[in-house]
Amino acid sequence: MRIGIICAIPQELAHLEQVLGEAAAVERAGLRFLCGRLEGRDVVLVGAGIGKVNAAMTATLLAERFGCDPVVFSGVAGGLDPELHIGDVVIATRTIQHDCGWIEHGRLHVYQAGHVPFFNPTERLGFEVPGALLARTRQRLADFRLPALSRRAGGEGVPARIVFGTILSGDQYIHCEETRERLHRELGGQAVEMEGGALAQVCEAFGVGWLDIRALSDLAGRDSRFDFHAFVDEVAASSALILRHLLPVL
Repeated sequence: MRIGIICAIPQELAHLEQVLGEAAAVERAGLRFLCGRLEGRDVVLVGAGIGKVNAAMTATLLAERFGCDPVVFSGVAGGLDPELHIGDVVIATRTIQHDCGWIEHGRLHVYQAGHVPFFNPTERLGFEVPGALLARTRQRLADFRLPALSRRAGGEGVPARIVFGTILSGDQYIHCEETRERLHRELGGQAVEMEGGALAQVCEAFGVGWLDIRALSDLAGRDSRFDFHAFVDEVAASSALILRHLLPVL
């Protein structure tokens, strides 16, 4: 079974494209799918572009056209948990689409994507990584250590942390301390990005596994756009390293 690998931006894609063996390109829907070998596994690597629609379209093609299972996102995100730092990595146990819900009295109330409480109500919030896949991931990474970040990226000789938790997704770039604090407080998000929630929703519909691996390139606050440009290349390498280490057990 092929493994699908999605990245959103060139800085994420480059770390995997340069080590992909036996690569052959297939063009679909304006995307370039690279079919090849990585860490002894057959993979399909693709740069999807930014946002949930792009992620959903790409995940659909990987599942339906290329027969991939699982589909993994490797890339960067903004940090929400104040205990985390630039360079730390969050691996989703579930994703929540934080921009879905209903608006009342000028405020968005987050609700399960594809549902509204007065039409097709549900107690569910978010999409969970399949249990067996998550267990293999945890076991494989139990003794794995990332290298320390460079001083340029704020490193002080301490390896970056790998944590598991909730990742939030939405078609919004968070450049706001107040929003960062609210998303962490109300939804328990440890990181926020723009694709993983759609990936999870599509993969669940097709009955295929999925993972969302995110290295923190910024802290989703008032300096996020400056931090992103400064650190994205180095931290994207961390998510790629983790993915390559996981491939033999996926």
